[in-house]
Amino acid sequence: MSAGEWSEAIERMLTRVQETAARVTEGFPHWADSETGRWNTTPDGDWTGGYWLGMLWLAAATTGDARYRAWAAPLAERLRARVDAETVFKSFPVYYGAALGAILHDAPGPREIAVATARSLGRLYAPALKLVPLGAAAEEGAHIGGTETSIDSLQAAPFLFWAAGASGDARLREVATNHAETIIHLHLRPDGSFIQSSSLDAATGRLVRHYTHKGVSDTSTWGRAQAWGTLFSTQSWLADRGRAAWLAAAVRGADWWLAHVPADRVAFWDFDDPAIPHTERDTAATAIATAALVRLGRVAPTEAGRARYREAAEATARALVVRYLTPTHPGDRRAPGMLTEACFNKRVDARPQDRANRCEFIVGSYYLLESLLALAGRLDPLRV
Repeated sequence: MSAGEWSEAIERMLTRVQETAARVTEGFPHWADSETGRWNTTPDGDWTGGYWLGMLWLAAATTGDARYRAWAAPLAERLRARVDAETVFKSFPVYYGAALGAILHDAPGPREIAVATARSLGRLYAPALKLVPLGAAAEEGAHIGGTETSIDSLQAAPFLFWAAGASGDARLREVATNHAETIIHLHLRPDGSFIQSSSLDAATGRLVRHYTHKGVSDTSTWGRAQAWGTLFSTQSWLADRGRAAWLAAAVRGADWWLAHVPADRVAFWDFDDPAIPHTERDTAATAIATAALVRLGRVAPTEAGRARYREAAEATARALVVRYLTPTHPGDRRAPGMLTEACFNKRVDARPQDRANRCEFIVGSYYLLESLLALAGRLDPLRV
């Protein structure tokens, strides 16, 4: 796509951001019905709400429109209530909802909230496991014990690395390093795919079993697990470029994704669903993978690799925009700028607020907007 076409897609998404700001006056957007555009919300942001703030921080930084920052600031303040939540997943809302406000806007309140949350996260660190476990208040906390972990939780590492730099707290860097090293080692399979979840021995930290909490089976490759592993391995390496194995893990994850994703570039919700092709796609997982490919297009070890990932990022973003981003023409009654066909959670025991498929998912929308801004040359993806 040309720069103008990327910009047109960005404008569609900003229209949706503006509409969402007008519609959602209480709570945080979680997922929306793809036909009506009506948002289901969470009162405290859960693990997804920070992505809504992240979209606002990105929009403010790349448009100069003060409205976006004005919408983001009071919502970021509400994340203060999550500082001491007993879950590794609090890193998601606070990194995207508060740390990005500090990174992109030097906002002091969000910086304070983010650093305080990181220090609290550091206190949850389990030395025997060499990681921060999921925690009792995790999304799936009702199903698990205190020695469970997942590839999703790797997101805490880049957040902790950022907080260590912002605060000068060397212990946060140590926790980030150990967490990333352990999570990547546990979950990257020999073939380059990422398994989602692990149970560990409480005394030794040794692996008890692998499983896929949200996939089609315990041994499958859930789409979002592959995307998370690739993106967060890349971001962890960007924070500590001496860890060559982390970049190698990201490259292997990206190569596996490109070798197994359908020819049209948009992943199914689980790569091993026996119902493929008659099952759900997941545009959210695909948008996450796009964000990883955009970064690897800048930092992969070889020029040939960088060119390959740049091309793949562009082709994947194009597929999402052309086929799944709702248009602006009057013949389509849906709100423009919605990234449709995300598969949030197919588990029968999912929390009621998470039981959504074929929806607009705020997480996917954030990563598509971030990727489009980077591809258009309006955002340095290595900053965020």
